[in-house]
Amino acid sequence: MPHIPIYQVDAFTNELFGGNPAAVCILEAWLPTDILQKIAAENFLPETAFFIPAGKQGHYELRWFTPDIEMDLCGHATLASAHVLFNHLGWDMHQLTFHTQSGPLVVSKNNDLLTLDFPSRPPVPASLPPEILKGIGVYPMEVLKARDYILVYHDEAIVRNLQPDKALLDQINLDPGGIIVTAKGKHVDFVSRFFTPQASIFEDPVTGSAHCSLIPFWSQQLDKKEMVALQVSARTGKLYCEDAGERVLIGGMCKTYLEGNIFVP
Repeated sequence: MPHIPIYQVDAFTNELFGGNPAAVCILEAWLPTDILQKIAAENFLPETAFFIPAGKQGHYELRWFTPDIEMDLCGHATLASAHVLFNHLGWDMHQLTFHTQSGPLVVSKNNDLLTLDFPSRPPVPASLPPEILKGIGVYPMEVLKARDYILVYHDEAIVRNLQPDKALLDQINLDPGGIIVTAKGKHVDFVSRFFTPQASIFEDPVTGSAHCSLIPFWSQQLDKKEMVALQVSARTGKLYCEDAGERVLIGGMCKTYLEGNIFVP
């Protein structure tokens, strides 16, 4: 029976059981999309990444799936995929390139720190849908939108203590986006949380792609190019951020939790 090598990696953390878990599956060629989606649903992790060789050394085609849908961009599963290549599959150069729906994504390695080179998605002012306000429960001081809605609060404690009403928010369809809540940090530059209505996993533990919008916003607010961020979910993740104009750099560490094989018919 054919098998697919799989690794489970905790991304944006230097400790097991922290950060955001991702499955990384290594393919020789693409399987049908419905099979990839079924594998992601079976894994039931925030993201499952699949990659194949792209025909040039150090280049790979990469796709990401939640248990529910294929995503256009995912940070933590990209970081996890690079971690597997650097640490388990013998890639010994300092960078590699993933070819994705969001264009080429370069990941570089400096000791244990992996850095994503992602597109910047600056948010613009937006009106707050009443359904989101009801579901979040606390009115923000500012509302913005790029792929995701961004609700900005004046205090980190508000972000940490929010208890969104999942039932109310699940009435909203934002695919493939979500709701970011954020504030200036007390011990880091900024903090955030990320919620995805109608998704099987409602709160994402650490969301690299959300920082494509958070980094340009907070860079302007704080007048800083280099920043440290925390995603203050229950698992918590630390991200080393840099605003590079049309790109953002998002750094983090990873820990491997398991490796094994998936058997497919």
